[in-house]
Amino acid sequence: MIVIFEQEYLRELYEDGRASDKKHWFQPQIVRKYTRVVDLMMELEDVGGLAKYGGLHYEHLHGDKEGLSSVKVNDQYRIEFREIVDAGKKYAEIVSITELSNHYR
Repeated sequence: MIVIFEQEYLRELYEDGRASDKKHWFQPQIVRKYTRVVDLMMELEDVGGLAKYGGLHYEHLHGDKEGLSSVKVNDQYRIEFREIVDAGKKYAEIVSITELSNHYR
């Protein structure tokens, strides 16, 4: 699938291994796992393929995050993305990498 980065720091994390602004710095092991998950997303035909990787916990979000989907990077972080269908092709637009809130525990 095609992966689009909504914000520049997400592209920088993927391509350069760190963001240029300190606000979006993450520990190196988080960036490595983020990169691996994005690589996997790029290899798959469409977002439905994420479901076969149980460890990612692919899900559609609800409430104030309605319209977004997510996969886990680890127990603390997840990648949130929009699923976009254009001319029969599915795209994933990565919206953010966020901390999981306590209600997920």
